[in-house]
Amino acid sequence: MALELVTLRCLKDNYAYLLHGDVGTVLIDAPEAMPILTELEARGWTLDAILLTHHHNDHIDGVAEIVAATGAKVIGNGADASRLPPLDQAIHAGQTITILGEPVDVIDVSGHTIGHVAFYFPESGYAFTADSLMAIGCGRLFEGDAEMMWESLSRLNALPGETLICSGHDYCAGNGAFALSVDLDNDALRDRLEAVQQSKIPCAPATLAVERATNPFLRVAALRDHLGMPISTDAEVFKRLREMKDAF
Repeated sequence: MALELVTLRCLKDNYAYLLHGDVGTVLIDAPEAMPILTELEARGWTLDAILLTHHHNDHIDGVAEIVAATGAKVIGNGADASRLPPLDQAIHAGQTITILGEPVDVIDVSGHTIGHVAFYFPESGYAFTADSLMAIGCGRLFEGDAEMMWESLSRLNALPGETLICSGHDYCAGNGAFALSVDLDNDALRDRLEAVQQSKIPCAPATLAVERATNPFLRVAALRDHLGMPISTDAEVFKRLREMKDAF
């Protein structure tokens, strides 16, 4: 049975995630403390650990207060430890760790930042991708380059289609508008945006299969000719799309 997943809205447009199983509860990213502590109290759950994807403040600012209130241990990328809150357990990209009794693959998804990791729970079918692969989009390239981010997205795109992509923000309106501007004839994209607008489905999480069908940054092969780049590499097409989104 899959671990129970709770999606929490934090700050203006961030997502944090609680995972709960028979052996405990963990949190993925901590944008702010109050909504997370409130949810834990309402459910009567004791928090065991916080998994951090990357060092940006809107993913770590709640850590100290949550640790003080719960005693949870902090787990993050040892290669980026100098920019993360104090770690109780340093992990590394390419490693498989055990969380809540399940194996968890730590995936390098650098690009948005160097040292950004995603956590993939193959047994439950969850991938916590934060600001790498996002709902109908991907993160800005603040530290890495387009080729690095394309490699990161390709690693995530190799996961099973039923994997639930749990991304770090609700940028659905802006991402959706850009996606339509470059993929106007995509009926799956239009249907997804309409359903989100009517609150029939959340923007995130969404399955990887849905992202493959609607996310322009995973549809470079389909958009290559539209962009006038018939002989360009996937990474070059991705770079053009990312530049267009930055200027959108």
